[in-house]
Amino acid sequence: MLILLQAVLGFDNLLYISLESKKAPVEKRSFVRKTGIGVAIVLRIVLLFFLVSLIEKVQNPFWTFDVNGVAKGSFNFHSVIVLIGGAFILYTAMKEIWHMISIDHEEKEDNKPRSATNVIVWIVLMNLVFSFDSILSAMALTDVFWVMAVAIIISGLLMIWLAESVSTFLHKNRMYEVLGLFILFVVGIMLVTEGGELAHLELFGNEIIHMSKTTFYFVIAVLVLTDIVQTRYQKKLSKELH
Repeated sequence: MLILLQAVLGFDNLLYISLESKKAPVEKRSFVRKTGIGVAIVLRIVLLFFLVSLIEKVQNPFWTFDVNGVAKGSFNFHSVIVLIGGAFILYTAMKEIWHMISIDHEEKEDNKPRSATNVIVWIVLMNLVFSFDSILSAMALTDVFWVMAVAIIISGLLMIWLAESVSTFLHKNRMYEVLGLFILFVVGIMLVTEGGELAHLELFGNEIIHMSKTTFYFVIAVLVLTDIVQTRYQKKLSKELH
């Protein structure tokens, strides 16, 4: 059950890893993915131990504010990590989409390969952001540390294997990069709304409610279906024109 749970919750993480690894030099991308996930597995187990031992402190608020009905909230460590991670993913997706539609995007310095170490660091950091949901869900199923640790290790090995396949697919089918970036954009929205709910954020009297996983997968299904229909329709129009 835990391995299946980790696999389902790890989909968005896997997509981020595949897209982020493209920023590394071509010859080091496979190494970057494997190393990034490997280091993240170790840190996930450390995070698991930390959450098991200090779960109450992680959930306890450390800053509360109320700005005259405009905004109010109560931040804890968990909410801050999720909010920052979601905001960064939104920024990454929007930046890459902008580069795609920019005429001179090939000349932009941001598109130059980054060092393998730099990309690995970002993969590890974002992996930890995605880890909170999966670890807290695992803790709801069992309180046996070694069971959760084994599930994390096995799911991590599966991610290493699947990351190669996903990255190869995206490389051979460049048209799906746009779809992948918009899925990543939705992931960012999901994390930001989740962080907002964890922080009990209210804007102008309206409470922030997180996007459920059911809604997330429904949106992804619609995006994929739209992309498939549009691609086939474009091919049909192309044949008619010729």
